[in-house]
Parts: sequence; C-alpha cells; structure tokens
Amino acid sequence: MPSWLTIRVRQGSSTRPFPPEEGLPESFRGAPVFDPALCPDGCRACAQACPTAAVRPASHQQPASLDLGRCLFCLECSEACPEEALRFTPDHRMASRTRQGLLRPGPGGVEALDEASRRLFGRSLRLRHVSAGDCSACAAELQALGNVVFDLSRFGVQFVASPRHADGIVVTGPVTRNMETALRKTYDAVPSPRLVIATGACAISGGPFAGSPHALDGAEAVVPVDLFIPGCPPHPWTILDGLLGLLGRIEKGERR
Repeated sequence: MPSWLTIRVRQGSSTRPFPPEEGLPESFRGAPVFDPALCPDGCRACAQACPTAAVRPASHQQPASLDLGRCLFCLECSEACPEEALRFTPDHRMASRTRQGLLRPGPGGVEALDEASRRLFGRSLRLRHVSAGDCSACAAELQALGNVVFDLSRFGVQFVASPRHADGIVVTGPVTRNMETALRKTYDAVPSPRLVIATGACAISGGPFAGSPHALDGAEAVVPVDLFIPGCPPHPWTILDGLLGLLGRIEKGERR
C-alpha cells in the first residue's frame, strides 16, 4: 500500500494560479455587460424584475444604470430583457474602491492604495472578519480563501482572531442594529492606519434586507469603507482580485 507521502506526490499541487488561467465556468454569474442603448423602453422591464432595485430605468435626469452593490446576481433582470441589453459573464473582476465605481455602465476596476500605504500593507496584511448579521454565505467564501485551492496566505494576507492584531476588517452582512456597536468597537480596536472591506451585497447596500428597520443597509453607515466587493456571495477569486488590486499587486502583473 503506498504511503501518504507517495499519494500526495501523485496528486501534485492543488493550488490554482492567480489570476486564474482557466477562467470560471460559463455558468458563473460574474461581471455584467450592460448596454442600455439596446433597450427601447429605458430598461423598465429589467427594473421591474429586479428584487433589490439594482437596475434603475432611464429618466429625464439620468440614463439607465445597474448598481452592482445592490445586485444579487439572480438573473431576473437579464431574463426579463428581450433585447439582451443586460447579460452576465464569467468575469470575476468586479471590486471597486468607491461606491460610485460599482455602477454600470462604467469603467470599473480597483484603484490601488497610495504608495505609502502599499509599502505598509503590501506584503503583510492581517484582517479581522466581522459577521454583521450575514447568512454565512459570504463568510463561507472568505473561509474558502484559506483552503489549498486558493491559498490566500501565499500573498501575505491572513485572517486573525483579534482586531488589535489586524490591519483592517472585512465586513459581511447588512449590519443589523444588534451588531452596530460590535462593528464600531472592532473598528476602533484596529490600530491606525486601518482598512475596511465591505464584502457582498448586504455589506455594501443591505442587499435583500435594505430598508429593514432592523438593519443599517451596509457597513458604510457605521465605518468608512476602503474597498467594495460585490456578489451574493462573491466568488473567492472576486475577493482575491479586490484585495490584490487594493494592494497594487495586480498592476505588477504577478501570477502565483
């Protein structure tokens, strides 16, 4: 019977390179392609189908838009659009430094931190996760980042147990009122300078809980946010792309 060491040698490496060479399957609901010019009714059908008002129809004041921060990637909008003005692709790159950067049509992309911050956080980033009323889906994707497939630690990024040992916090969930104080105290316990990363539609806009009297519609209502990572939940590649973009690691063309 072969030893465990022989079995591991035969299996080879399970860690996937980043950026992913093989891409994500066509069934993955990633970055949308949105062209309101194709829709003669100003995207009203899409807007009516959207459960979170992520699609805003055209008006006299502004053109039609899609807010990735509200989007649940449920495909209701694309299925309701006969003109195919809105369709989802398998592209995992969706994060943004600003809330405005999540609007489509728009350029998207993650702007890196300034040079001083990149020198400070670029090679060793420690994060504290705050579950502010999430359903555990986003938390599960964060946990998956630590497995052998994604191996977040190879980039010098790790999750820690205490905010006093952290460089920033990752927030998931719509921030329920019961978690408001906990989130604020966690933020205050992280030494300055510090980062805040809102992960998932709930942490960005409240998601399906937006407008609830029991939620604050996202982390930005309590703490300043430095990075927005959309999704419901976001794929681990989407989270990793946002983190490395923030640190300026993607600009250097690194692949590991």
